[in-house]
Amino acid sequence: MLSLVEILLPLVMLVLITIPLINVFRGKTSAKTAKNRIYMHVFGFFGIVAAVLVMQLIISPRVFAEGEVEPTIIGTMAQGLGFLSAALATGLSSLGAGIAVAAAAPAAIGAFSENEKNFGKSLIFVALGEGVAIYGLLISILIINNLS
Repeated sequence: MLSLVEILLPLVMLVLITIPLINVFRGKTSAKTAKNRIYMHVFGFFGIVAAVLVMQLIISPRVFAEGEVEPTIIGTMAQGLGFLSAALATGLSSLGAGIAVAAAAPAAIGAFSENEKNFGKSLIFVALGEGVAIYGLLISILIINNLS
């Protein structure tokens, strides 16, 4: 069961991460102060990550209860490589889809802004880019289903 500190500490840290960026998102800061706020946000984020790691070591230094035997990993090299290939199929196809959508979406918006009749045609090109990620996910599901 989680203690009150383990529940409230991440929420407090999340609020501390977002506070420096509120005025930046509202557009009420100059370029210099926005830059300083971004730096403060990045350093604050890494500071909070370090604090969470230290708190995890202090609060729960042991994962297993005393006398409990640690589980051993049972599996073959082929299974490990299968999971690795499934992860690579999903990750790299998502990366490729992101690159494709990053190139197609601005062009589609530009074509749509010039002529409203181009909406259907431009939407197809954006969807084709996202289809690559779906194919990679499908391949990774097929790989994981064949692991035994």
